[in-house]
Amino acid sequence: MHDEDGYFDEPVAATYDETSDSVFDPDVVGSTIDFLAELAGSGRALELGVGTGRIALPLAARGVEVHGIDLSRAMVNRLRAKPGGEGIGVTIGDFATAKVEGTFRIAYLVFNTIMNLTSQASQVACFWNVAEHLEPGGCFVIEVGIPDLQRLPPGERFVVFDGSETHWGIDEYDVANQGLVSHHFRIVDGTVEKFSTPFRYVWPAELDLMAELAGMHLRERWAGWRREPFTSDSRQHVSVWEKP
Repeated sequence: MHDEDGYFDEPVAATYDETSDSVFDPDVVGSTIDFLAELAGSGRALELGVGTGRIALPLAARGVEVHGIDLSRAMVNRLRAKPGGEGIGVTIGDFATAKVEGTFRIAYLVFNTIMNLTSQASQVACFWNVAEHLEPGGCFVIEVGIPDLQRLPPGERFVVFDGSETHWGIDEYDVANQGLVSHHFRIVDGTVEKFSTPFRYVWPAELDLMAELAGMHLRERWAGWRREPFTSDSRQHVSVWEKP
Protein backbone atom coordinates (compact mmCIF):
# COMPACT_ATOMS: atom_id res chain seq x y z
CA MET A 1 0.00 0.00 0.00
CA HIS A 2 1.09 3.55 -0.66
CA ASP A 3 0.74 4.88 2.90
CA GLU A 4 -1.59 4.75 5.92
CA ASP A 5 -4.52 5.63 3.61
CA GLY A 6 -4.02 2.36 1.74
CA TYR A 7 -4.53 2.48 -2.01
CA PHE A 8 -6.93 5.42 -1.72
CA ASP A 9 -4.33 8.03 -0.84
CA GLU A 10 -4.39 11.77 -1.55
CA PRO A 11 -3.77 11.60 -5.35
CA VAL A 12 -6.54 9.01 -5.76
CA ALA A 13 -8.95 10.83 -3.44
CA ALA A 14 -8.41 14.12 -5.28
CA THR A 15 -9.93 12.73 -8.50
CA TYR A 16 -12.06 9.83 -7.22
CA ASP A 17 -15.43 11.47 -7.77
CA GLU A 18 -14.54 12.27 -11.38
CA THR A 19 -12.82 9.01 -12.35
CA SER A 20 -15.70 6.91 -10.98
CA ASP A 21 -18.30 9.00 -12.77
CA SER A 22 -20.46 6.10 -13.97
CA VAL A 23 -21.48 5.16 -10.43
CA PHE A 24 -22.45 8.77 -9.72
CA ASP A 25 -25.25 8.58 -12.29
CA PRO A 26 -28.43 9.83 -10.54
CA ASP A 27 -30.34 6.71 -11.58
CA VAL A 28 -27.68 4.43 -10.08
CA VAL A 29 -27.48 6.40 -6.84
CA GLY A 30 -31.26 6.79 -6.61
CA SER A 31 -32.03 3.09 -6.93
CA THR A 32 -29.29 2.28 -4.39
CA ILE A 33 -30.71 4.76 -1.89
CA ASP A 34 -34.27 3.49 -2.39
CA PHE A 35 -33.14 -0.07 -1.66
CA LEU A 36 -31.09 0.79 1.43
CA ALA A 37 -33.58 3.27 2.88
CA GLU A 38 -36.34 0.67 2.67
CA LEU A 39 -34.26 -1.84 4.64
CA ALA A 40 -33.08 0.74 7.17
CA GLY A 41 -36.55 2.06 7.97
CA SER A 42 -36.19 4.20 11.09
CA GLY A 43 -32.96 2.46 12.11
CA ARG A 44 -29.29 3.38 11.80
CA ALA A 45 -27.05 2.43 8.85
CA LEU A 46 -23.37 1.51 8.85
CA GLU A 47 -21.43 1.96 5.60
CA LEU A 48 -18.19 0.02 5.30
CA GLY A 49 -15.78 1.90 3.04
CA VAL A 50 -17.75 5.15 3.18
CA GLY A 51 -15.22 6.97 1.01
CA THR A 52 -16.25 10.38 -0.28
CA GLY A 53 -19.90 9.87 0.64
CA ARG A 54 -21.45 8.91 -2.70
CA ILE A 55 -24.09 6.81 -0.91
CA ALA A 56 -23.85 8.00 2.71
CA LEU A 57 -24.78 11.62 1.96
CA PRO A 58 -27.98 11.02 -0.04
CA LEU A 59 -29.01 8.23 2.33
CA ALA A 60 -28.61 10.62 5.27
CA ALA A 61 -30.61 13.21 3.31
CA ARG A 62 -33.45 10.66 3.23
CA GLY A 63 -33.54 10.76 7.02
CA VAL A 64 -31.39 7.69 7.78
CA GLU A 65 -28.70 8.13 10.42
CA VAL A 66 -25.48 6.96 8.77
CA HIS A 67 -22.11 6.13 10.31
CA GLY A 68 -19.14 5.16 8.14
CA ILE A 69 -15.89 3.25 8.46
CA ASP A 70 -12.95 3.96 6.16
CA LEU A 71 -9.19 3.49 6.24
CA SER A 72 -8.47 6.53 4.07
CA ARG A 73 -8.38 9.91 5.77
CA ALA A 74 -7.88 11.47 2.34
CA MET A 75 -11.21 10.08 1.12
CA VAL A 76 -13.02 11.05 4.32
CA ASN A 77 -11.67 14.61 4.03
CA ARG A 78 -13.54 14.87 0.71
CA LEU A 79 -16.68 13.64 2.43
CA ARG A 80 -16.27 16.23 5.18
CA ALA A 81 -15.92 19.04 2.61
CA LYS A 82 -19.29 18.29 1.00
CA PRO A 83 -22.64 19.73 2.15
CA GLY A 84 -23.90 17.52 4.97
CA GLY A 85 -20.55 15.79 5.33
CA GLU A 86 -19.97 16.94 8.89
CA GLY A 87 -23.17 15.18 9.90
CA ILE A 88 -21.82 11.73 8.96
CA GLY A 89 -19.97 10.08 11.81
CA VAL A 90 -16.84 8.26 10.59
CA THR A 91 -14.52 5.77 12.27
CA ILE A 92 -11.05 5.60 10.70
CA GLY A 93 -9.90 2.00 10.40
CA ASP A 94 -10.10 -1.37 8.65
CA PHE A 95 -13.78 -2.18 8.20
CA ALA A 96 -13.08 -5.88 8.76
CA THR A 97 -12.15 -5.19 12.39
CA ALA A 98 -12.98 -1.59 13.38
CA LYS A 99 -15.58 -1.20 16.12
CA VAL A 100 -18.34 1.41 16.27
CA GLU A 101 -20.48 2.26 19.28
CA GLY A 102 -24.08 1.11 19.18
CA THR A 103 -26.00 -1.20 16.87
CA PHE A 104 -27.40 -0.75 13.38
CA ARG A 105 -30.44 -1.80 11.38
CA ILE A 106 -28.36 -2.29 8.23
CA ALA A 107 -24.71 -2.45 7.25
CA TYR A 108 -23.68 -2.26 3.62
CA LEU A 109 -20.75 -2.56 1.22
CA VAL A 110 -21.24 -1.20 -2.30
CA PHE A 111 -19.34 -1.05 -5.61
CA ASN A 112 -17.20 -4.21 -5.13
CA THR A 113 -15.72 -2.91 -1.87
CA ILE A 114 -15.78 -6.37 -0.23
CA MET A 115 -13.02 -7.30 -2.70
CA ASN A 116 -10.72 -4.67 -1.17
CA LEU A 117 -10.21 -7.25 1.56
CA THR A 118 -7.59 -9.35 -0.21
CA SER A 119 -7.75 -12.57 1.82
CA GLN A 120 -10.53 -14.99 2.61
CA ALA A 121 -9.76 -14.62 6.32
CA SER A 122 -10.30 -10.86 6.24
CA GLN A 123 -13.56 -11.25 4.31
CA VAL A 124 -14.79 -13.76 6.89
CA ALA A 125 -13.72 -11.36 9.67
CA CYS A 126 -15.78 -8.63 8.00
CA PHE A 127 -18.94 -10.74 8.24
CA TRP A 128 -18.26 -11.44 11.91
CA ASN A 129 -17.65 -7.75 12.54
CA VAL A 130 -20.89 -6.77 10.82
CA ALA A 131 -22.88 -9.40 12.72
CA GLU A 132 -21.63 -7.93 16.00
CA HIS A 133 -22.83 -4.47 14.95
CA LEU A 134 -26.29 -5.47 13.69
CA GLU A 135 -29.35 -5.41 15.89
CA PRO A 136 -31.55 -8.56 15.85
CA GLY A 137 -33.33 -8.71 12.51
CA GLY A 138 -30.77 -6.37 10.98
CA CYS A 139 -29.40 -6.89 7.47
CA PHE A 140 -26.02 -6.88 5.74
CA VAL A 141 -26.07 -5.77 2.09
CA ILE A 142 -23.27 -6.31 -0.44
CA GLU A 143 -23.08 -5.17 -4.07
CA VAL A 144 -20.30 -6.98 -5.94
CA GLY A 145 -19.52 -8.20 -9.44
CA ILE A 146 -19.44 -11.80 -10.60
CA PRO A 147 -15.88 -12.81 -11.55
CA ASP A 148 -15.42 -12.49 -15.32
CA LEU A 149 -13.77 -15.89 -15.70
CA GLN A 150 -16.07 -16.88 -18.58
CA ARG A 151 -14.34 -14.18 -20.64
CA LEU A 152 -10.88 -15.50 -19.74
CA PRO A 153 -9.47 -17.96 -22.33
CA PRO A 154 -7.33 -20.83 -21.00
CA GLY A 155 -3.82 -19.64 -20.29
CA GLU A 156 -4.73 -15.94 -20.34
CA ARG A 157 -4.70 -13.58 -17.35
CA PHE A 158 -6.05 -10.28 -18.68
CA VAL A 159 -9.57 -8.99 -19.38
CA VAL A 160 -10.24 -5.49 -20.69
CA PHE A 161 -13.22 -4.05 -18.81
CA ASP A 162 -13.14 -0.49 -20.13
CA GLY A 163 -11.68 1.35 -23.09
CA SER A 164 -12.02 4.97 -24.21
CA GLU A 165 -9.90 7.84 -25.49
CA THR A 166 -8.93 8.80 -21.95
CA HIS A 167 -9.07 5.54 -19.96
CA TRP A 168 -8.23 1.86 -20.31
CA GLY A 169 -9.13 -0.63 -17.61
CA ILE A 170 -7.59 -4.09 -17.53
CA ASP A 171 -8.21 -6.80 -14.92
CA GLU A 172 -5.37 -9.24 -14.26
CA TYR A 173 -6.52 -12.55 -12.76
CA ASP A 174 -4.66 -15.01 -10.52
CA VAL A 175 -7.19 -17.84 -10.74
CA ALA A 176 -5.35 -20.22 -8.42
CA ASN A 177 -5.58 -17.73 -5.54
CA GLN A 178 -8.80 -15.87 -6.45
CA GLY A 179 -6.62 -12.83 -6.92
CA LEU A 180 -7.36 -9.86 -9.14
CA VAL A 181 -5.46 -6.65 -9.90
CA SER A 182 -7.33 -3.86 -11.66
CA HIS A 183 -5.02 -1.72 -13.77
CA HIS A 184 -6.20 1.74 -14.82
CA PHE A 185 -4.40 3.72 -17.51
CA ARG A 186 -5.57 7.32 -17.83
CA ILE A 187 -4.44 10.08 -20.15
CA VAL A 188 -4.08 13.28 -18.14
CA ASP A 189 -2.68 16.40 -19.84
CA GLY A 190 -1.13 14.24 -22.54
CA THR A 191 0.57 11.90 -20.06
CA VAL A 192 -0.38 8.29 -19.33
CA GLU A 193 -0.91 7.65 -15.62
CA LYS A 194 -1.17 4.11 -14.23
CA PHE A 195 -2.99 3.09 -11.06
CA SER A 196 -3.32 -0.53 -9.92
CA THR A 197 -5.35 -1.96 -7.05
CA PRO A 198 -5.37 -5.58 -5.77
CA PHE A 199 -8.60 -7.39 -4.95
CA ARG A 200 -9.82 -10.84 -3.97
CA TYR A 201 -12.81 -11.87 -6.04
CA VAL A 202 -15.46 -13.88 -4.27
CA TRP A 203 -18.37 -16.05 -5.39
CA PRO A 204 -21.99 -15.69 -4.18
CA ALA A 205 -22.03 -19.14 -2.57
CA GLU A 206 -18.77 -18.34 -0.76
CA LEU A 207 -20.33 -15.17 0.65
CA ASP A 208 -23.35 -17.18 1.79
CA LEU A 209 -21.06 -19.50 3.73
CA MET A 210 -19.27 -16.55 5.32
CA ALA A 211 -22.65 -15.23 6.42
CA GLU A 212 -23.62 -18.61 7.87
CA LEU A 213 -20.35 -18.73 9.83
CA ALA A 214 -21.23 -15.34 11.32
CA GLY A 215 -24.75 -16.45 12.26
CA MET A 216 -26.63 -14.80 9.38
CA HIS A 217 -28.68 -16.28 6.54
CA LEU A 218 -29.43 -15.23 2.97
CA ARG A 219 -32.64 -13.24 2.76
CA GLU A 220 -32.62 -12.17 -0.90
CA ARG A 221 -30.34 -11.85 -3.92
CA TRP A 222 -30.86 -9.68 -6.99
CA ALA A 223 -28.92 -8.73 -10.11
CA GLY A 224 -29.17 -5.02 -9.24
CA TRP A 225 -30.62 -2.39 -6.94
CA ARG A 226 -33.95 -2.39 -8.80
CA ARG A 227 -34.42 -6.03 -7.78
CA GLU A 228 -33.81 -7.47 -11.23
CA PRO A 229 -33.83 -11.30 -11.13
CA PHE A 230 -30.43 -12.89 -10.47
CA THR A 231 -29.57 -15.47 -13.17
CA SER A 232 -26.60 -17.37 -14.54
CA ASP A 233 -26.01 -14.45 -16.93
CA SER A 234 -25.93 -11.74 -14.25
CA ARG A 235 -22.73 -9.68 -14.12
CA GLN A 236 -23.21 -8.59 -10.51
CA HIS A 237 -25.42 -9.23 -7.51
CA VAL A 238 -26.93 -7.34 -4.62
CA SER A 239 -27.30 -9.75 -1.71
CA VAL A 240 -28.96 -9.32 1.65
CA TRP A 241 -28.19 -11.46 4.69
CA GLU A 242 -30.23 -11.21 7.88
CA LYS A 243 -29.25 -11.60 11.49
CA PRO A 244 -31.87 -13.65 13.38
